[in-house]
Amino acid sequence: MKELAVISGKGGTGKTSLVASFAALAEKKVLADCDVDAADLHLVLSPDVKREEVFHGGKKFAIVQEKCSRCGKCLSLCRLDAIRENRSEEGEVKKVRIDAISCEGCGVCAYFCPVEAIESFRGEAGKWFISDTRHGPMVHARLGIAQQNSGKLVTVVRTQARQLAEEKALDFVIIDGPAGIGCPVIASITGTDLVLVVTEPTLSGRHDLERAAALAGHFGIQVVVCINKFDLNPQIAVQTREWCWRNGIVVVGEIPYDPVFTQAQLRAKSVVEHAPGPTSKAVEMTWLRVRDLLQQHQAATELPAQRRDRAGCSPRALPVKPPPPVASPGRREEGL
Repeated sequence: MKELAVISGKGGTGKTSLVASFAALAEKKVLADCDVDAADLHLVLSPDVKREEVFHGGKKFAIVQEKCSRCGKCLSLCRLDAIRENRSEEGEVKKVRIDAISCEGCGVCAYFCPVEAIESFRGEAGKWFISDTRHGPMVHARLGIAQQNSGKLVTVVRTQARQLAEEKALDFVIIDGPAGIGCPVIASITGTDLVLVVTEPTLSGRHDLERAAALAGHFGIQVVVCINKFDLNPQIAVQTREWCWRNGIVVVGEIPYDPVFTQAQLRAKSVVEHAPGPTSKAVEMTWLRVRDLLQQHQAATELPAQRRDRAGCSPRALPVKPPPPVASPGRREEGL
C-alpha cells in the first residue's frame, strides 16, 4: 500500500479537480480528503456516509460560577482577553466568564485560580466520516467554525484511510491535501511515499511551489510536479519546468486551461468522467506517470537492505532522472 499526497502551495491551482480524476482512474484505492478546513472533494464524489464520528479538539475552559470568588486573578493573567466580567449598573462584578472563541486553551487561568473554580473540557471541534463513493471508499472530515487542531483531525483521517486500505487490501491511499505549508499540510505529507505539488504558471504559483517542495524535501519525501493551466502563461511555465529540472524534480504532467473542468464540477463529476478528450488525456497521462513512480518506490522498498544500499537509493527518495518536457495532447505550446 502506497500513499500519494497531492498538495499545492496556494489555493485554486486545481488540486482537488486532479484528485477527483485520479479517483476515477486509479484502481484499488482509498481516498482521503485531508483539507479539513475547506473540504470540497465530496462535492465532486457525492459520498454516501456509512460512519460518522465526533472529533474532540484541544482543551477548553469554563468557570464554575458557584465556586468563583470573583477575585479577578484570572482576568489579570489572561493575555488573550478571553475572560470577561459582567457588571451591574452599580459597577459590581456579578459574573466572570470565559469567551469560548477567544480562549486558546493555554490553561493559565485554571492553574492559578486560588479557589479551583475553572474546569477544563473537550468540546466537539468537528466530525469525520467514512463513506462510499462511485470510485470506492473515502475518508473525509469537517472542522467546526473557528475550531483549531486541524493537524490532529488530518492525522485521524489519514489513520482511518490507512486502516481501511489494509483491511480491504487496497494498493493506494490518495490524499487530497490542503494548500500552503502549515500544520495541516505537514500532517498530510509526513510518512507518505510521494508528494505531487500542483502549481500554475504565475509568479505566486512558482513561489509557493518552491516553498511546498522545500517542505516535502525537509521530510525526505520525493516530490513531483504538475503544471496546471500551463498555456495561460507559457513563459512562466517554461521557467517552472527549468526550475524543476535544476532541482531534480520530475514534471509528471502539464494540463491546459479548459473550461471543461468547471462544467464537470457543475455536474458533480471529474473531468475524465465528464468529457473524454485532449484535456482528460493529459490528466490520465499524469496519473500513469505518478502510478509508475509509486510502483518504482514500492519495488525499491522491497529490495533487501544491502542491495538497496549498494544501489545508492533509499525508499524515501528514488533516484529518478527528470524526463524531457511533457507535451499536452491536442494543444500547441506557444512560445516553447
